[in-house]
Amino acid sequence: MSDILHIPLHDFHAEQGARFVNFGGWNMPVQYTSILEEHKAVRTAAGLFDVSHMGEFLVTGVDAALFLDKLLVNSIAGAPVGKAVYSPMCASDGGVVDDLIVYRTGDETFLVCVNAGNIEKDFGWFLKQSERWNLDVQIEDHSDDYALLALQGPKAAAIMQAIGFESIDTLKRFWHLLVPFAGEKVRVCRTGYTGEDGFEIYLSPKAADALAREIISKGEPFGVQLCGLGCRDSLRLEAGYPLYGHELSDSITPLEASLDWTVKLQKDDFIGKNALSEQLENGIPRRVIHFKLEGRRIAREGTPVVNAAGAGVGQVLSGTLSPMLGCPIGSAIVATIAKDAPLFVDLRGNHIALEVATLPLHQA
Repeated sequence: MSDILHIPLHDFHAEQGARFVNFGGWNMPVQYTSILEEHKAVRTAAGLFDVSHMGEFLVTGVDAALFLDKLLVNSIAGAPVGKAVYSPMCASDGGVVDDLIVYRTGDETFLVCVNAGNIEKDFGWFLKQSERWNLDVQIEDHSDDYALLALQGPKAAAIMQAIGFESIDTLKRFWHLLVPFAGEKVRVCRTGYTGEDGFEIYLSPKAADALAREIISKGEPFGVQLCGLGCRDSLRLEAGYPLYGHELSDSITPLEASLDWTVKLQKDDFIGKNALSEQLENGIPRRVIHFKLEGRRIAREGTPVVNAAGAGVGQVLSGTLSPMLGCPIGSAIVATIAKDAPLFVDLRGNHIALEVATLPLHQA
């Protein structure tokens, strides 16, 4: 394990009592107190996450917007400066290479945040596709130049203002701006992965320690807690957000993932458009659903989903115990023709009724 990667604030997290796990080759804090306590802190007050393992690409050039429009299923070219856009990125067969967020930072400049485990694959994909078209675009991997902190929860805005970030008061969801801090400009984005209000802050590794300590200090009266990857997963599942490799993958299209709203088929040609158009015309064969279960038994990834006759109609993609509901929750991909009929999870031969639930699960 000598080649395991450390995020810039590793020593800070160790000092704060973090328990670490190997996550995709990164030594990441999984929890500080308990997953339950950290989860509830985000839902009721605020939690600070370090997600500096995520990847950042800079895409620049006269044709940068056109390039991203060809690469992604969502519309990028029409986004104004200061806007953030979430989008899956598909292969020609409609399977998802990754899902990412694009921040338009200028007329010809974009910051792209990709999943940590896909940095190398995604960068290769960006370069490969750029060679297909005669476009004026430059792509650079700047992942090592950024730390990324996420302050999430209903008290997040108050904490940011207590630190001195007054300008975020007018920042709307999925918009971003540059704010001075510690002698540099940090990018504050009203985005997140918890289902709560909050901010993701891109800044240099050298400024990250100072900001983390400032958030903990100024956030103490508001109930802020340091949070690890453990509650990040339970929070995103309650909110119904996809995790690449689970609700999205190279074998699950955005339409099957019930992310139809991201697929802009009215755009000019983009990678995967033909396959997605055909899938929509022929009928989407499978759909990702979210569910609740009675009792305490969690349906883990791979658990079969069956109909009333006991025939297999799908499988669980993610499962956990909801700290807010006190019951098991999860996601599953099931045959479209079966999704509105009574469904059950097969837990070692015991068929437990599955309650299809609307999102976000913790507010249903």
